[in-house]
Amino acid sequence: MSHFVHQFHIPVMGTAFTIDSPIKVARFGISSVMSIGDDELCENMREYYCRLYHLPFTPIAKFETRYRSRRICDYLNVVQDIVDLQMATLKSLPFEPGNEICKYFDLLKEDHPLSLLYRQFLTMAPGQNRDEVESRLRSSIVQGSLDVNIMTKLDRLNYDENGQLMGDEFSDACAALEGYATSKLASSIVFSAGFNRRLYAHIENFDDFFPDETGFIKKKVILKVSDLRSSLIQGRFLAKKGVWISEHRIESGLNCGGHAFASDGFLLGPILEEFKNQRQELSSSFFDLCNEALAKRGRPVFKEVPPVRVTVQGGIGTHLENQFLFDFYHVDGTGWATPFLLVPEVTTLDYPTRLELAKATKEDLFLSEFSPLGVPFNSIKNTPSELQKKERIDAGRPGSPCPKGHLVSNLEFTKKPICTAAITYQKRKIEQLNQSGIDGDDRQKQFDAIVVKSCLCEDLAAGALIEYGITNKRPLKSAVCPGPNLAYFSKISTLAEMTGHIYGRTNLLNDTYRPNMFISELKMYIDYLSKEISKRLPEPTPKDYEYFEFFKANLLNGITYYQDILIPNLTTQTPDYRNRMLEELLGLKAELDLLFSKHQLVI
Repeated sequence: MSHFVHQFHIPVMGTAFTIDSPIKVARFGISSVMSIGDDELCENMREYYCRLYHLPFTPIAKFETRYRSRRICDYLNVVQDIVDLQMATLKSLPFEPGNEICKYFDLLKEDHPLSLLYRQFLTMAPGQNRDEVESRLRSSIVQGSLDVNIMTKLDRLNYDENGQLMGDEFSDACAALEGYATSKLASSIVFSAGFNRRLYAHIENFDDFFPDETGFIKKKVILKVSDLRSSLIQGRFLAKKGVWISEHRIESGLNCGGHAFASDGFLLGPILEEFKNQRQELSSSFFDLCNEALAKRGRPVFKEVPPVRVTVQGGIGTHLENQFLFDFYHVDGTGWATPFLLVPEVTTLDYPTRLELAKATKEDLFLSEFSPLGVPFNSIKNTPSELQKKERIDAGRPGSPCPKGHLVSNLEFTKKPICTAAITYQKRKIEQLNQSGIDGDDRQKQFDAIVVKSCLCEDLAAGALIEYGITNKRPLKSAVCPGPNLAYFSKISTLAEMTGHIYGRTNLLNDTYRPNMFISELKMYIDYLSKEISKRLPEPTPKDYEYFEFFKANLLNGITYYQDILIPNLTTQTPDYRNRMLEELLGLKAELDLLFSKHQLVI
C-alpha cells in the first residue's frame, strides 16, 4: 500500500464540510472523503467550480432522467478534472521556496523515505546526481485518494414528478452508488452506519467494483464499522457477491463527530485488540468466498489475497496517541476529522461558524437529540440553525419546510414517509399532544422532544453555500457537528500546522486538560448509560435490567483491559501520565458502580 504517502486521512464530515476537500488537499498526497448523499449540494458545487475553473456547465434539473446519479457523477468528474490540473501544475513547478511542490514534501512525516530524500536533495550541489534525485522526487508525487461516503441508513425511496413510486435503483443510496460507480474516479467508497441489503445488491451492476485480469480494482470498498463482528458480517455478504473489502475503518461509537452510533458498552481499545488478534480472518475468510463468486459470474479471480487495510478514527488528539495506534495495534492509518474543521485550507464552512468552533469549550459541545433519525447527534450550542429553530418555536411555527427530504422515515400521519423535523409532522404531533390531556412538566417534556429535531439536510449544507456565496431562495442557517475532541483545539490553523501537530512537529492543543482518548470515550459511555437509565426510570422492565447489566459488563471488561494491558504499554508516555490515567480509570469505575447502586439496578 505504498501509494499512501501520509499516515492519516480526512474522514467525511457532515454533508458539506469535506464536499470539496480533495480539491484542497489531494494534490499534497492527502486522502479525504466526500459525502455524496445530497445531490442538490453536488449540483451547487459543480456549478461553482465549473465557473471558477472555466469549465463547461450544463445544469441537470430535478426529475430529469436519473438526475440524482448524474448530478453526483458529474460533480465527481469535475473534482477529478480539477485535481488532474492541479497535479500537472504542481509536478511542473521548480523546487523553490513557497512553491506547492516543496509544500508536498514539507508536509510529509520526517521519517518518510521521500522526506529523507527531499532533504538530501536540498543540500546537493547542481549536477547530474541532483538532477537524478529531482527526477525521482517528481515521479514519486501521487494524489491523495478521492474517496466518497454513503451513509447506508439514508436510503429513501423516491417518487417521480407525477408522484409515482420509482424502483429500488432510484433510492437515495442506490442512486448515489450509481453516481460514484459511473464516475471516472479510481478510489474508494466508504459504507457507514450499517448493513443495507438493497444497496449492497446494487453493487453487482457495476464492473468497477470487481478485479480486472491483473487483480486491480478501480473502485474499492471500505467498511466503516464499530466492531469486528460488523466487519465479518458485512464482509462475508459482499464477498459472496465477489466484492472485496479493501479497508476496515474502525470508528469510536461516541468519541466522534456527527451521528453517534453508540455500541452496548464495547470500548475502542478492546475492539482494536480484537482486530489486531484476528486480522488474518479479515482476508483469509473472505478470499475463497470472493473467488468462488467471481468465478461463478465469469469474472477474473484474484491470484493472491489482495491487501486489506485496518484504520481507526474517533477522538485522536495528539501525536503520541496517533503513534501508539500504529505501534501497539498495528493499524495502517488513522482518521483525523474534527480538528480539521479549524483548517480552512481543508474543510468548507462559513467563517462566522468556524470562529464559533474556535471559541467552543467543553460546555458548548453536547450530544443532542437533533437528528430526525433518532440517533444521538454531536453538536455545538447556539449555531445559526439552532437559533432559527428556536425563533420558529417562539413564533408558534415549529418545524422545517423540509425542502430536501433525505431523512424522511415517519409514517405516523401520512402514507408517504415524512421527516420528524418537518412542519407537517410537528404540527400534527403537537395537535395530538394537545388532545391527549397531558399537562404540566410531562407535556413540556413531550413538546420539547417533538420540536428538538433539526433540518440537517438543509442546514449541514448551508455552511458551504454561505462560504462560497452560492445563492439559494431558502434561508441559509448553518449547522455543524464537531466531535467532543474540539474542546481541546482553539486555533484557526493552516494545513501545515495541523499536519505538523499530527506528526509531532508542533502542538495545537489549548490549555484545557485533555484526558487520554480511551479515557474520554469511557467517560462518554458512562454518561450515555446514565441517560439511558434515566429514560427508563422509574419502572425499568426486566429487558431494561438485562440491557443495563450487559452494558455494564462490557464497560467493566474494557476497564480491566485498560488497567492490565493498555496503560502498561503506554511506554512513550511519562510515569506521571500513566499514573493519572490509572487514577481516572479507577475513578470512572467507581462512578459506574455508584450509578448502579444509586438506582438499585440489580436483577
